[in-house]
Amino acid sequence: MMGWSISLGRIAGTEVRIHLTFFLLIAWLAISAGARGGQTAAIEAVVFILAVFACVLAHEYGHVLTARRFGIGTRDITLLPIGGVASIERMPEKPGQELLIALAGPAVNVVIALLLFGVFGARLDTQHLATAVEDQKIDLVTRLALVNVMLVAFNLIPAFPMDGGRVLRALLSYRLDRARATRIAATIGQAFAFGLGFLGLFGNPLLLFIALFVFLAASHETYAVELSEATKGVAMRQATITSFATLDTQATVGQAVEKLLSTSQREFPVTDGSGQLRGVLTRDGMIKALAATGPVTSVLEVMERDVATINCRAPLADAVATLQSSGQSLVGIVDDNTRVVGIITVENLAEYMMVEAAGRGWRQPDRAARVD
Repeated sequence: MMGWSISLGRIAGTEVRIHLTFFLLIAWLAISAGARGGQTAAIEAVVFILAVFACVLAHEYGHVLTARRFGIGTRDITLLPIGGVASIERMPEKPGQELLIALAGPAVNVVIALLLFGVFGARLDTQHLATAVEDQKIDLVTRLALVNVMLVAFNLIPAFPMDGGRVLRALLSYRLDRARATRIAATIGQAFAFGLGFLGLFGNPLLLFIALFVFLAASHETYAVELSEATKGVAMRQATITSFATLDTQATVGQAVEKLLSTSQREFPVTDGSGQLRGVLTRDGMIKALAATGPVTSVLEVMERDVATINCRAPLADAVATLQSSGQSLVGIVDDNTRVVGIITVENLAEYMMVEAAGRGWRQPDRAARVD
């Protein structure tokens, strides 16, 4: 997602990004409106969609600022044609806190709608809800108020990854473990995605896009929670890669490519003479550098810096949380002298999960056999 987005700067300490496809949405609405009503209609369409996404951005900041009250940061907010995504570093495990964070976004839209109806004279006409986005016969204030009502209704659908799905998980977590509560909310979300996708087959490609996003987001959240639960109480060494190639600070991209081709690694820690982690050079990074500046480029110029590290004595769950919150492809495992002794990547965590799942499937029949 980040690769197809540009930064608009930081607001209240959080970076705001806009996806490039957002501009396609603006162009499409402007051209459609212009074809029907000329230049004035096109300008009104652009102003309206920008106002809508200002409300979406305010919605996301409802989540961000509430999460911040519980000590949870947010890497960035990305505006997409289908809405906004706040990359909150982690969701709290306390159901009450997750409930408040999930409800904060729709609450912002409720406040906006009430202000538009009560202060700015928007007309409450539920008959126009379905056509509020495109019907330029309705005044802009009323259309914006109706869109906020729609945002509240859509986001409170009890299906993951909508806010309503998070509300449902928080409520279920009072009685069930977090992993099971997530699976239930995600299953409902995936069923909802199939329903949207089916409707999209009848000529609405946007619904197909939303359905795919919902399905993948629900699957990703389920995996993230199951990974977090599966690694609780597990020693770091259980999933640490201890046999790996490194690059020294004097290495070039050409030398990095040689190691890429001779090993199965995709991420290479860059270490100095004392074994301290200076950064990480990924496969994608070295390929881009090879094409742009050639094989003699220093790895120091193209590596990812400020890579997170975890002490080898820490539990594996800490490495998982750090990897998820950092958004990077690798976390370095260091000894008491901060020398790199291992790495943990997204790929080897996935392998750990597969091994654990296979192990559980093998152990359960084994116990049943002993009982017989």
